[in-house]
Amino acid sequence: MSQLRIRDFGIDIGTLSTGKRNAITDVEGVRVGHCTLSKGSTQTGVTAILPHEGNIFKEKLIASSHIINGFGKTMGTVQMSELGTLETPILLTNTLGIGTASEAMIEYMLEHNPEIGRSTGSVNPVVGECNDMLLNDIRALSIEKRHARQALEEATSEFSEGSVGAGRGMVCYSLKGGIGSSSRLVELSHGTYTIGVLVLSNFGRLSDLIVNGKPVGEQLRRHVTASNAADKGSVMVIVATDLPVSERQLNRIIKRSVTGLSRTGSFITTGSGDVVIGFSTAAKIPHQADTPLLSIQTIHEEDIDEAFRAVSEATEEAVLNSLITADSVTGRDDKEAHTLRSLLEKYPVSLL
Repeated sequence: MSQLRIRDFGIDIGTLSTGKRNAITDVEGVRVGHCTLSKGSTQTGVTAILPHEGNIFKEKLIASSHIINGFGKTMGTVQMSELGTLETPILLTNTLGIGTASEAMIEYMLEHNPEIGRSTGSVNPVVGECNDMLLNDIRALSIEKRHARQALEEATSEFSEGSVGAGRGMVCYSLKGGIGSSSRLVELSHGTYTIGVLVLSNFGRLSDLIVNGKPVGEQLRRHVTASNAADKGSVMVIVATDLPVSERQLNRIIKRSVTGLSRTGSFITTGSGDVVIGFSTAAKIPHQADTPLLSIQTIHEEDIDEAFRAVSEATEEAVLNSLITADSVTGRDDKEAHTLRSLLEKYPVSLL
């Protein structure tokens, strides 16, 4: 990733070390892909997160979801909450594109698993969304199945952030938002583990923006016309880890992502769909019951605080990365969102 990120501006969030890429793909096997649509009033796209390099339907992962505020249309989380597993990649897109993305995911899974609907049951596609209608003509229903397939098939360990994929038309803190990522290392007596976060940021108003504890948004607001509209946006937070945890422990960990959101200034408003989905790659759950019992290692509860800190720090930095990497986008009705990078260049404020 060659983009300037928040650390390139001298801002180190938190105290824990980052992984090599400082991204969700620091968790081994995780890959991210985008398909970006950028033409006139169509400013949208799809982002895919592949949890491991094998067949996830046949080798499921322990997973959990958490609703911070439920003004969202996420698919697949009901079964995830019931069974505690993830059996497909995760797709992110705009609010009215989730049906198409889900259909594309189902077709993708059927191609890779001919037993679905024949010798075994159905499949539970997981799709998340945010509403990009400020910059994107969401009524045009521009997302097609081929766009979701492209994101899935082009997923790699190195990926772009900002105004790409599902993040193309998103607005965060009245600025251009989108895709952001970060990671943290959790050092325990029995090993070093990674927690990676990817966000689709589309929430907040500029006056509330905090960067590393400083009220940067309030300082910038006076320079931006109509910058303090009501916060009616959303955020999707995807948490990946190789930490050995139970579904219950994972749920406790991903809940702490809200502290990272709050440290950037979020108040989790009533019109915001704030949803977290997490998974652990530490154990793979076979689809077929080939053995009478499963043996799954989990950490002791006394070790979990470091994971709480890690997910909070990574979420905070992922949001800031989504802002600082974003490029300006002019979309529906010639609306344009300022970028944090351009404002800091024009109106310097102290971030340190």
